[in-house]
Amino acid sequence: MRSLIASNLACLLALGLGCAPPSTGPASRPRSPAPALPSGLHAPGGPGEVSTWTSGAKEGVGTSATTASRLWFTLQGGLLTEVYYPRLDQANVRSLELAVSDGREVWPESGLSHTIAWAEEGALLHRQTSRHPRGRFALHKTTLTDPARETLLVEVELETAEPGLTVFALYDPSLANTCTGDSGHQQGEALVATEGEVATALVGAPAFARLSTGYQGSSSDGRIDLLRHGRLTRLYQTACDGNILQVGELPRGKRFTLALGFGRRAGEALANARQSLGAGVASIRAAYVAEWRRYLEGLRLPADRRHRSALLRAAMVLRAHEDKTYRGAVIASMSIPWGDRVRADRADLGGYHLVWSRDLYHAATAFLALGDRAAAERSLDYLFKVQQRPDGTYPQNSWLDGRPYWTSLQMDEIALPLVLAWQLDRKDRGTWEKHVRPSADYLALHGPSTPQDRWEEESGYSPSTIAAEIAGLVCAAAIAEKNGEAAIAARYRRTADDWEGRLENWTVTRTGKLDAGLGGKGYYLRINDNQDPDDGARLVINNGGGDWDEREVVDAGFLELVRLGVRRADDPWIERSLRVVDATIKVRTPRGAGWFRYNHDGYGEKPDGAGYDGTGVGRLWPLLTGERGEHELARGGDPLPYLEALLAFANSGGMLPEQVWDRPVAPAGLRFGAGTGSATPLAWAEAQLIRLIISIEEKRVVEMPAVVAARYAKAGPARRPGRGRPRRD
Repeated sequence: MRSLIASNLACLLALGLGCAPPSTGPASRPRSPAPALPSGLHAPGGPGEVSTWTSGAKEGVGTSATTASRLWFTLQGGLLTEVYYPRLDQANVRSLELAVSDGREVWPESGLSHTIAWAEEGALLHRQTSRHPRGRFALHKTTLTDPARETLLVEVELETAEPGLTVFALYDPSLANTCTGDSGHQQGEALVATEGEVATALVGAPAFARLSTGYQGSSSDGRIDLLRHGRLTRLYQTACDGNILQVGELPRGKRFTLALGFGRRAGEALANARQSLGAGVASIRAAYVAEWRRYLEGLRLPADRRHRSALLRAAMVLRAHEDKTYRGAVIASMSIPWGDRVRADRADLGGYHLVWSRDLYHAATAFLALGDRAAAERSLDYLFKVQQRPDGTYPQNSWLDGRPYWTSLQMDEIALPLVLAWQLDRKDRGTWEKHVRPSADYLALHGPSTPQDRWEEESGYSPSTIAAEIAGLVCAAAIAEKNGEAAIAARYRRTADDWEGRLENWTVTRTGKLDAGLGGKGYYLRINDNQDPDDGARLVINNGGGDWDEREVVDAGFLELVRLGVRRADDPWIERSLRVVDATIKVRTPRGAGWFRYNHDGYGEKPDGAGYDGTGVGRLWPLLTGERGEHELARGGDPLPYLEALLAFANSGGMLPEQVWDRPVAPAGLRFGAGTGSATPLAWAEAQLIRLIISIEEKRVVEMPAVVAARYAKAGPARRPGRGRPRRD
């Protein structure tokens, strides 16, 4: 009721009139042929159809390098897609699409072929091009944000030899993280949309010739009107409390600028748009580029220039995923996995624009490798001051303000911030007492079994989780010792040593069958539900992947033991397990080698290419190729083939995906070795690329905590299989 009253009041204040009450029945589509209906004040057909979000396969992202503009955008399929404001966990736009008409036929960008390329070296700026199939025209667009205010600008060029083409802007606001409850109206030459504490204003330069606001999927939907008639035949000034679509017809010409202003109220949004246009897009673009180049100038760059451009691009993409209100909070991705299959009528939908402490650890270590220590410090501050709870635990993931989203617990997410604190030399008394000790005490009391592993699905004894726990306790012990707490430090080390000594007894199977023909003798499991890895317990894959003997499910998570300094790279169990992993979950693609998270994974597209909806088939994860490259470096091998594969997995916009298609036969829209509709870019993957490039430059795994490696991985020769504490029967 409050939403409806607020929406109606917005229209009332704008036009001096109230809104017609939205229809409670289903939206009706106009039937062909339809007569031209008269224009009017109130759009019929509310509240409109429910939309979905857009594909998670983003080809570009952008934001200003400044903190003055709290505005982020995504690019996909030739369009501007989700825009976030005033925080990275709040989407307020579904899409802004252009359409070209000759008065009889209309061509929306989504139906054209498109390309994307970087518009400037050293700036987070892309150029999108959409082309008519027979060469009648091309639309070129460059999108950026004003560094000084909350305005998004789109530079548009229509390339054509035909004089009679008209360009339309089709704007789909989805304010306050949902497509429902929006109200829109015409205010002079602007299209204004409002809901609650969010407003947008779309202004054209030159100014729009005609404007209309209607309900999606109804008789007032301007997109449907255009597609049916090649022109706008009906114009409406207001649409309240529904899923609205706004259309602006631009005067004929070849160069335009669209300004989409944001604010808490319509007046603020409109002022931002007009002020940005008044400042001039050329001036704003120069400032946008200069701010990004200023940021990049402060980074540590490799002497080897072969991968410098890729490193700088990844650095910008990763930095763009940091929020500007909750500094240090890096979200997982500016995407909703398979968002084009996800209804947009839930304001509480998090997608991947949430914070996982594990992903944030990876981002922070990448920033540290780049020499951006300040960003890494901000991330640790965010972990400690916003996400960490009084008992030392962290939520599985959270909104930016720290409110939990999913509610389970993952022990590696408690341990990794301790490793980061050691890496940043945060050993002061306050950090120790308020943050390090509570988390370390919790680990020592409740580990090493975890309620969820790093893939967020299973409970038990996980090699990757135990690696993080051991490393976390050893790092916490070093911080305790610096604070004069020798007894506590000794207790942490005893616990870590105990778990390290029993690690293989908990997580290596000697009776599994996946190493048959590979020399036998045993390998690490993905996870073991108890302290006996040979009991053949059933593992139910919690994403529709089936029910399996736990000895038949493997991942490469044991490589965390090497990365975190708990095991040497040439450890026999590591080497044996790698042979099993490569025989079981490795795929050679045209772009290089890739690995599944684990065999029987169900988190991915269905065989026909339809998006994951609770069941599917897990696909290849590029970040695992990067992890393997780090391991190859640690064992003295050649990591470059893994780096080249990781770079090749990026899409045409240079964005690294969460998953890539895993087989030669691919449904429409998918290609072998290319990204899927899951989540692109993935901040964790971008961080992995950064660390691998820097690690190759320095000839060492840069994020390996030396205090852990000195205790376990660098003392004497590699362990012989079976060495350590006796197995429990």
